[in-house]
Amino acid sequence: MCYYSTMEQKGVKASKRNKNGKERRAKIAVVQKAVLYALAAAGGLTLALVAPNALQVLEQLGFVKTKQRFQFTVNRSVERLKHSGLVVKDERGFVELTRKGQKRLSEIERANYRIKQPKWWDGKWRVVSFDIKEKRKDVRALLRRTLEAVGFVHLHHSVWVYPYDCEDFLALLKADYHVGVEVLYIVAEYIENDRWLRRHFRLE
Repeated sequence: MCYYSTMEQKGVKASKRNKNGKERRAKIAVVQKAVLYALAAAGGLTLALVAPNALQVLEQLGFVKTKQRFQFTVNRSVERLKHSGLVVKDERGFVELTRKGQKRLSEIERANYRIKQPKWWDGKWRVVSFDIKEKRKDVRALLRRTLEAVGFVHLHHSVWVYPYDCEDFLALLKADYHVGVEVLYIVAEYIENDRWLRRHFRLE
């Protein structure tokens, strides 16, 4: 009994550590997102102004944050973003987004995009197919991640499917990722053996 009790206690402690680690990483990601948004809105900020602007973004996003140790958290986030090549900081302490940072922010915005869903499905499938060359594989991977985040289902190779009208969203993606004829938007009335898709999207 004592052996099992000890094992259970160790398991609980390990579970708590894992949970705390996940929560800490999630909080860091939220702060980093706020820093990126703040820098994008201002076109760059001195390090001393990053924290209050990021705090304002967090409040707008609906996150409740206390000011206690927030400056320290933001400064660490800036250093992490700098290490990742998403921001640059000059000798005066002025921080601004890099092109990579702008691209990452765009990815976040697209991932948070929500396609308006009508009350009733019109029975047609929206199919997105793309053929992007290997030299632009980063854009190809970004497009895949964005489609998946929005809710598309991977059908086959570079073919993705969604049940509702998303032409405007695809137009945004094409303009943002600088892809045109490489991405094809199809409205299909029939997909063979589509029952699993109907179940996935809860259309039955």
